[in-house]
Amino acid sequence: MFDLDLLSILLPALVAGILVLSTHVVMGQQVLKRGIIFIDLAIAQVAALGAIVAHLNQYIEAMPFANVWMPALFAISGASFIAWLSKRMADELEAIIGCFYVLAAVAAMLLLSNDPHGAEMLKQLMSGQILWVSWSQLALPAVIYAAILIVLAIKPHILARRGFYLIFAIVITLSVELVGVYLVFSSLILPALAVNHYRGRFKLCWAYTVGLVGYVAGLLLSAKFDLPSGAAIVATLAISAIVFRFILVVKSRYQLPLLR
Repeated sequence: MFDLDLLSILLPALVAGILVLSTHVVMGQQVLKRGIIFIDLAIAQVAALGAIVAHLNQYIEAMPFANVWMPALFAISGASFIAWLSKRMADELEAIIGCFYVLAAVAAMLLLSNDPHGAEMLKQLMSGQILWVSWSQLALPAVIYAAILIVLAIKPHILARRGFYLIFAIVITLSVELVGVYLVFSSLILPALAVNHYRGRFKLCWAYTVGLVGYVAGLLLSAKFDLPSGAAIVATLAISAIVFRFILVVKSRYQLPLLR
């Protein structure tokens, strides 16, 4: 049994994961459909670069909500650039996005190379510190994610247009702040990949289930065995996705009435 102190840490972390999944599962399916798998890593890394620039400039860092609007500005600029490229260099877009990610990562390392706390900040941005998320940090993402989900419910076709890039940049910015770059990528791609070949009526529901199982299992394992929470959740998300894909293979091979 977990004591109340541990539960007080795990519960906001789980809610943070649910908030991230609420938008990332939908966006991840669109990423797979567009064939731009590395866009989430690239935009997440660009948002992290914005956070680093804000951290290194004391005047920007002192401004209200600089930890939100500065990464958002970088992410929206990066997403707009990729949207512009998608119309002009579609055949090379994935390669360019990969280069974009590498350049943003290198820029982050160079900017933090002389910062005494640079290594720790870089680790936090990449791996995240989901176990230390507070309830107050969840308020803004919850409101914005809810607004985005309402917009998508009313106008689902907006993701098939240029609006996808703007929504994607906003979602990624908030998520990097909560869970880090690695979990952002995993939350987007792994649930979407798990259900990619599923043709049943509840595709979205199963994708959310894969993600939720991964987060719950990862948090429990990290708490029980004192493991890095972000890394543990990435691993359990991957296992959850693999298990679901295996179930789909068994269902197809033996014509079992599963996951209808």
